[in-house]
Amino acid sequence: MRSMSVFFKDMVASFKKPKVIIPILVVMFIPVLYSGMFLKAFWDPYGKMDEVPVAVVNEDRGAEYEGKSLQAGNDLVDELKKNDGFGWRFISRAEADEGMKNNDFYMTIVIPEDFSEKATTLMDDHPQPAQIIYEPNEAFNFLAAQIGGTAVKEIKSKVSAKVTEAYTEVLFDQVEKISDGFNTAGEGATEINDGATKLDEGAQKLKENLAKMVDGSSKLKDGINPLTEGVGALNKGANDLKTGASTLASGLDQLAAANKQLVDGAAAANEGGTQLHAGLGASLEGASQLNQGLKQSEQGSASLVAGLEASAQGSAKVTEGAKAVAQGLEQLTQASPELAQNPAVKQLLAASQAVATGSEQVSQGQQQLLKGSKDLHGAQQQLVQGSEQLVQGQQQLVKGAEQLTTGQGQLVGGLKQFGVKLNEAAAGGKQLATGAGALSEGAKQLQGGMGQLSSGVATLADGSKQLDEGAGELKDGTSKLTEGTGELASKLTEAADETSSVKKTDELVSMYAQPVDIEEQKLNEVPNYGTGFSPYFLSLGLFVGALISTLVVPLRGSSVEEASGWNRFVSRALSFTGMSLFQSLFAVLLVLYGLKLEVANVPMFYLFTFVTSLCFMFIIQALVTWLDNPGRFLAILLLIFQLTTSAGTFPLELLPDWMKPFNPFMPMTYSVKGYKAIVSSGDMSVAWHETLILAIVAIVFLAITLMYFVAHKEDTAPEVSAEASLQA
Repeated sequence: MRSMSVFFKDMVASFKKPKVIIPILVVMFIPVLYSGMFLKAFWDPYGKMDEVPVAVVNEDRGAEYEGKSLQAGNDLVDELKKNDGFGWRFISRAEADEGMKNNDFYMTIVIPEDFSEKATTLMDDHPQPAQIIYEPNEAFNFLAAQIGGTAVKEIKSKVSAKVTEAYTEVLFDQVEKISDGFNTAGEGATEINDGATKLDEGAQKLKENLAKMVDGSSKLKDGINPLTEGVGALNKGANDLKTGASTLASGLDQLAAANKQLVDGAAAANEGGTQLHAGLGASLEGASQLNQGLKQSEQGSASLVAGLEASAQGSAKVTEGAKAVAQGLEQLTQASPELAQNPAVKQLLAASQAVATGSEQVSQGQQQLLKGSKDLHGAQQQLVQGSEQLVQGQQQLVKGAEQLTTGQGQLVGGLKQFGVKLNEAAAGGKQLATGAGALSEGAKQLQGGMGQLSSGVATLADGSKQLDEGAGELKDGTSKLTEGTGELASKLTEAADETSSVKKTDELVSMYAQPVDIEEQKLNEVPNYGTGFSPYFLSLGLFVGALISTLVVPLRGSSVEEASGWNRFVSRALSFTGMSLFQSLFAVLLVLYGLKLEVANVPMFYLFTFVTSLCFMFIIQALVTWLDNPGRFLAILLLIFQLTTSAGTFPLELLPDWMKPFNPFMPMTYSVKGYKAIVSSGDMSVAWHETLILAIVAIVFLAITLMYFVAHKEDTAPEVSAEASLQA
């Protein structure tokens, strides 16, 4: 309460002195002046680019290209007249030079006299690019010159599109000429195809006549060849028959021996199958007995569960009765002290209590026994089900064993009969081998005579065949010639149709000249320069306002002479908090309703501006409270570093490397980030994060100021007037 009293007395003392309160009120509007005037000046500079005078000089003489006039310079001038990007002045070169000398123009764009002529050299061996001369007046205004450079690049793109349109028109004209040439070539190819067809007909007749001459010799050879081949095949077949018959006889002997072993094995398997059937039958009988035993056990466990349940109920009643007797005796002893002292009664009471306790334990044990018997009964039920499934499986196994025994008996009989037939086949195979040997000797003698006859006939047939093949090749060649000339005529006609379908239109020419267009899709769009620079200038205005506030408000003293260090700290902290509130409120009202700044979150904009102002105010208060004027000098240095390293204008990556490490330590870094989130992106998580950082910094520096007042408890110097502080 004492601190608040000091604060109000200081405020009353200030309001009683016009020379103090007026500077304070003026300082309130410092952030408004900084942020308002700067933002208004930079709000939308590109919106008035049509007022920036730029000289345009067209000296182009034009040129002829493929029989057409190309006036690229005039096309460029017409394009600029449609564009209000600058205040274009279409004048002569002398007027432009004079205007640049007198700073009447920010830049001059010159279209040289050979502009169109160079544009026609694209198809030459050594093409020359057309040039536009750009002369910026950088000494007059450097930024305008840079903007002009960007505009010239856009002009270059548009001129390139115009020149490409001219080339494209000529190209489509050439395509039309090519189409006419394809038509003419197609007609010639059709005439060649007619001649090739007649040649093919003649070759066909020649082939037919030669075929008649070859026919006789071919028939003779055809008659001899099958006979010769038949004799050779007979000889080879006889040899193969001899070899195969011998192999067959040997194999049949081996097969008969193996069959005997197979019969013995099948008989043994049949005996084992009989034993398996008997064992499975015994197993089935045991499984049935097991099932019956499990069922009886299950019935016994069910009876046991029922008996235990009845016993548990009886035990519960006994327990209740024992408890009732014990309680009755206890009540009786309490009602009759004389009985309570009787030893017999005491023993009876103890016995009844012991009986009650024992009966309760017995009841609990029976409950546990009942639960165990129920679990046992459930397990026995599952075993009964399993044993029934076992009996069913054993029955299926017995049935399968019976079928196996029957099949094995049939297999033994079949194998014995197969062995008899194998022995008969082995005897026949030996007789077949003997006859095949005699047949092979006769076939060799017959093959020798047929070889001599076939040699003579083959010589005659080969000669006539070669002549016929030559005629066939001639016919194939003429056929291919006919097909090729026909295809040539067809393809030339198709090419003519395809090229004739290409029609030159203004839309098609424009598409070829400028096939790619750019669609700009902005993320978190910023409508103008003022919106983009508002985080930077608001931070700057609030910091400057806080710095100047220390010139008009005393930082250490108080109008109350007996005020303690804590009283003076609270009074000064509240004073600067009030000034921060007024400064931030006026700044927000100006930019929101005066400059019409659109923000994503208006309440957050108010809060963040106030927190930012408090942070700057407490930083500068701590510096000046401890160091006085050197503290103000440090605050100015801090402002300079913030202006260059907070990334409020250019991206952080564009700064010199030695400046980048200062960025995280500058409070304006976080105020600029927070304002960007609130004004443009709408990312409130970022806004709250930066708000928290600025609040922490404000608290830290406020604590540093408190340390000064704690260390200077006896500093009771009177308040310094605003006039005196300004004079200092």
